[in-house]
Amino acid sequence: MDYQSFLADRTRLMQTNAIREILKVVSKPGIISLAGGIPSPQSFPMDLFEVLVETVMAKYQSRAFQYDLTEGFEPLREQVSVLLSRRGIIASPDEINITSGSQGVLDAMGKLLINKGDKIAVESPTYLGAISAFNPYEPEYISMETDDQGLIPQSLDETLENHPVKLIYLVPTFQNPTGRTLSLERRQKIAEIIQKHNALLVEDDPYSSLRYQGEAVPAIKTLASDNVIYVSTLSKVFAPGLRIGFYAAPEFLRQWLVLVKQGVDLHTSTFNQALAAEYLEGGYLDTHLPKIIELYKPRQKAMLAALEKMMPKGYVCTPSEGGMFLWVTGPDGLDDLTLYEKAVENGVAFVPGRFFYTDPSQGKGTMRLNYTMADEATIGIAIKKLAQAAGQE
Repeated sequence: MDYQSFLADRTRLMQTNAIREILKVVSKPGIISLAGGIPSPQSFPMDLFEVLVETVMAKYQSRAFQYDLTEGFEPLREQVSVLLSRRGIIASPDEINITSGSQGVLDAMGKLLINKGDKIAVESPTYLGAISAFNPYEPEYISMETDDQGLIPQSLDETLENHPVKLIYLVPTFQNPTGRTLSLERRQKIAEIIQKHNALLVEDDPYSSLRYQGEAVPAIKTLASDNVIYVSTLSKVFAPGLRIGFYAAPEFLRQWLVLVKQGVDLHTSTFNQALAAEYLEGGYLDTHLPKIIELYKPRQKAMLAALEKMMPKGYVCTPSEGGMFLWVTGPDGLDDLTLYEKAVENGVAFVPGRFFYTDPSQGKGTMRLNYTMADEATIGIAIKKLAQAAGQE
């Protein structure tokens, strides 16, 4: 049969996730991968799961296996409300919805908000997963200017002045892919700008808990609540396979997002939500998060030191105080795909930076490096191999 003829027109924009394709290649023996964007299995609280399961079984019994509210398991929404209050975000349990990972709400927002041709303003570069979520709804992307401190507020203001933007998408803290964090001053300016233009901002915040130095910066949601959909997840601080994400949004949008979710999966796994609720209520996040930071902090430090010591002249690493990634820009004329191929031949892999840009002409001399999945010694070996490949350019 000609199955191609059955496909909807929108599928032409549904591209294979480039990073997942890279991971297929680099899973071969002998290759050190700095390409993944996943938490280390060593960061999972494996010693707690037996206790959490026993608690959930005793406390909720069959309720943990029953259909539940689309908005989310009430005990988890209560605990997320407490968690957000620690981040300065005041949201009652009724103002919080649970999703199947933060990716679930990105797709829901695309379905709800984006018409064909609508303009979406994004950082340059931006998170590849958001592009994958939005693409099927056929938007047009407007790339805003960034520097080592993240989005330049003036670029946002000019974008909103000159274009009818439907949605702004940002990862303000330890951004994927660059690791950059917006300063408080820039967040305040961004809050003023979106309020002035009556614009809607999606603030994606999966990494802010993974801070290794410096002071925490308040979410943009705390500065312009009515203009911001705040999205976060427990994937980086609990277990990604449980697929627990959440968001706080203005009531009107929240109600519509619930309707969208009802048509997709009815609700996120009740049992997994119950595990997450007990993880938070029992104070386990407070005791386990320092262990995750203790695991990742020296890995980031090792990668920064190795890059500075070993990479050839012209390669520059963007400063970062946390998260899971470092961003490296190479000398003029560098082709990231060519370097990637040479690096894989030399036994190390990364993600070419071009995949994080909506403008295909950008990012050809950049790369994203992940440090959560390798120990310090392995990171040193990997950067040495990368430097050798770069020296062949």
